[in-house]
Amino acid sequence: MRLERKHGWLLVGVAVWNFVIWLTFAKNLYQAHSSGEDRATAYWVAHSVLIVVDLAIGVVLGLLGLKILCDAVTPGGRRRGPGSATRARVPGRPAGPGGEPRPGSGAG
Repeated sequence: MRLERKHGWLLVGVAVWNFVIWLTFAKNLYQAHSSGEDRATAYWVAHSVLIVVDLAIGVVLGLLGLKILCDAVTPGGRRRGPGSATRARVPGRPAGPGGEPRPGSGAG
């Protein structure tokens, strides 16, 4: 499967949604606790763990989405990303590490 920009945007959107929902829930949970709402300790612990885990999932999805967006292929067919412009090689010539012609290949 090829991941495209639309997939990156979807993951970033899900991550943002995750943050909005769970931070709102954390604020409401904190307000309920500070107002003295009578609940078992397990309730507060379980919901706090859910908040932390889901925020961590949001971070992972957001980073993955950003990575996809940074590495996505542009409409012209060229790959975007760090160093993509400097790694072009001349057709027909074998390339060494980093795209430079290999020693003894007659290039140069």
